[in-house]
Amino acid sequence: MKADVQPVVSASVPPAKGDGNETYTALVWRRLKRSWTGMAGLILVCLLVIMTIFAEFFAPVDPKLTGVGFAPPQTISMTDRDGNFVFPPRTYPIRETDELDPITFQPIVGPDYENPQTLGFFVKGFEYRLFGLIPAQRHFFGDTNGTPVNFLGTDKFGRDVLSRIIYGSRISLMIALTVVFIITVVGTTVGMVSGYFGGRLDAWVQRFVELVLAFPQLPLYLALTSLIPVTAPTNVFLAFVIFVMSALGWAQMSREVRGKTLALARIDYVRAAMAIGATDRRIIFQHIFPNVMSHVIVAVTLAIPNVVLLESFLGFLGFAVKPPLISWGLMLQDTATYSVIGSYPWILAPVGFVLVTVFAFNALGDGLRDAVDPY
Repeated sequence: MKADVQPVVSASVPPAKGDGNETYTALVWRRLKRSWTGMAGLILVCLLVIMTIFAEFFAPVDPKLTGVGFAPPQTISMTDRDGNFVFPPRTYPIRETDELDPITFQPIVGPDYENPQTLGFFVKGFEYRLFGLIPAQRHFFGDTNGTPVNFLGTDKFGRDVLSRIIYGSRISLMIALTVVFIITVVGTTVGMVSGYFGGRLDAWVQRFVELVLAFPQLPLYLALTSLIPVTAPTNVFLAFVIFVMSALGWAQMSREVRGKTLALARIDYVRAAMAIGATDRRIIFQHIFPNVMSHVIVAVTLAIPNVVLLESFLGFLGFAVKPPLISWGLMLQDTATYSVIGSYPWILAPVGFVLVTVFAFNALGDGLRDAVDPY
């Protein structure tokens, strides 16, 4: 007598995480999340982008407003003049006194304890237009009565350093992103065409790339930017600086992409596409370009901090941005002498933002490099 055989009903079990059914983007994201430095860089980059987009909202003071020159930073205090606890926190405005500094012969400034400023979030301040369209007065942090608060002190003209740093992030990052975009487009296109077609075209293109790489870049930057007349409009000067940086920066990206293309052109599926008669355009854009993009994305995140540093250096020398525009490099012109740095060290605050930006993009680039190529 045969035993009854019960049919086995297979339940649908969802695939386990990381069982090979994930997309390439999901795999890269999962690997990136394992890197704490990469995630820290991603968070910092997002905060920088938000600060840049909403610069008017985060700036506590109008960057063009003048006041007490070289006023020290105002400290946030939870106590009053007598040491009693107070809430919400407050700060004290900086005022000039009748005494002169024996070294700099400048009026001595100090806190005005008679007129405390109460601090708060989402307070009213100077008027601005968000995105150039929406009129607004709200600011993220500041005095509840709308009077200026200098959290990082002022420069020699009495302008708020923190607000100018926030506004300057727009120009500095705009220059970096524009230059890197041009470098990426030109370098990727030249590299893929040179590596795919090879032969005499590749030889001539690589000789030109080597010629561009052979130039001493810093003296050439200074020589080319000095060709612009002093009376040239600010936008023309800025566009020429972006052009010079892009013209000298695409060659390295082209050399890297060419190396990746040479390796991909010998893979079986590319040779199979050639055998069935696929056009060169289809092979480049459908087979080679998607495989090169992972390397290009990483190269972009590592190139942005280099351009930020270059802009800061050229701006310090006076070759990047002209007033009334504001950039981190232009703000560092006030640090040209040791006596100024020793007496007013807070004007070095833009250096801190440059360091944070460079760390953020480098950390994100290292994390993406490990996530894209785990080997």
